[in-house]
Amino acid sequence: MAKEVIMPKMGQTMEAGTIIEWYVKEGDTVKKGEPIFKFESDKAALEAEAPASGTVLKILHHPGETVPILEVVAVIGEPGEDISRFLKPGAAPEAAAPAGAPEAPTAVTPAAPAAPPIPEGRRFASPRARMVAKQLGVPLERITGTGPGGRIVERDVLAYAQSLPKATPAARKLAAEMGVPLETLAAGPERITRAEVERAAAPVPPPAAPAPAPAVQAIPMAGVRAIIAERMSASARTTAAVTLFTEVDATALVQLRESFKQSPLAGGLVPGYNEILVLIVGRALQEHPNMNVRLVENRIEQLAVINIGVAVDTERGLLVPVIRDVASKRLGDIVAEFRMLVERARAGQSLPDDLSGGTFTITNLGMYEVDGFTPIINLPECAILGVGRIVEKPVALNGQVVIRPMMVLSLTFDHRINDGAPAGRFLQRVKQLIERPYLLLA
Repeated sequence: MAKEVIMPKMGQTMEAGTIIEWYVKEGDTVKKGEPIFKFESDKAALEAEAPASGTVLKILHHPGETVPILEVVAVIGEPGEDISRFLKPGAAPEAAAPAGAPEAPTAVTPAAPAAPPIPEGRRFASPRARMVAKQLGVPLERITGTGPGGRIVERDVLAYAQSLPKATPAARKLAAEMGVPLETLAAGPERITRAEVERAAAPVPPPAAPAPAPAVQAIPMAGVRAIIAERMSASARTTAAVTLFTEVDATALVQLRESFKQSPLAGGLVPGYNEILVLIVGRALQEHPNMNVRLVENRIEQLAVINIGVAVDTERGLLVPVIRDVASKRLGDIVAEFRMLVERARAGQSLPDDLSGGTFTITNLGMYEVDGFTPIINLPECAILGVGRIVEKPVALNGQVVIRPMMVLSLTFDHRINDGAPAGRFLQRVKQLIERPYLLLA
């Protein structure tokens, strides 16, 4: 019996996936559990496996298409099996044709005259060919038709798309919009990216001529960028956000990290500042559980487990991998888990659970020489801690002016859930643990 291949639901927030690449074609034999296509969710690029062994009878959605979760994208079964129940109305005639077979005209009249030649500059294409070309971002004017009278049919579009260098869906769409032929771009070890299309589209001024004014480029708000925009806007609209600032003497923190360079943890791990801060914030949340809460409808939920997300910059945009149950972990466990999560995030291979379930977030812009900022709460959490750079400053200490490494912390909290005093006490405790990390042993 034929078995449908569906767009899988990977995580609670996923609503649709964009097909990146099929590893098989119609007529191929596959085994159950074998990866057969790659797709992109709003958070990561993942692979889908064959739900059964058999022959790929029909591929219903192609690279570049965004498909709702649980919708059928292909059918696996035995050759010659009836799959009409999986096809949309009107698709059966084309589906019945074997892969690669020529597209037949709808009617044949022996006495009809030969089709007239296509006028120069015009392209005739079947409705399905036009639809597939639009989905794949393929310009019809570059395709040579093999149908009756030179008409472009679906197989012509697919053949042309397969001849192009590998590119991300965003790059294909932008290339079509900006008129950049993908075949003129050299694919690297991975795929052509949107940035490479933008560079190819940039105007090159002639020698000795004044540089042209920069053109306005419309970049679609899609993928991770669209998700970030929607969630940050929702946070700004719905929370009563207040930000508290404090300056911290980071001398002991710097010394602690330097000591780990001399004496690494098990496995040769040297903790970074973010990983040490996760341990510190986890302890502070244990002592101030009122900051480890979330607002759900009209009730405040006290969370028993502390899951700390750390904002990470990736090519796909800002992602927040979550370190789970921080209170039960030692520093070495936090380092190993965080680095694994960051590696997957930057490779575009995050698992759905990697990026969900956080109860508190840390965002560090110190590496960009940022001193202080007002971070936006990552809903449904109630607070987020911003971390600035460590910079040497003259400070008053015991009646003398000395040079110390200082750091600014900024805590944004939702005033609907917490008041300034308890939020201030939490931030004060984080400061104490940074300035005297030996208190973590207490």
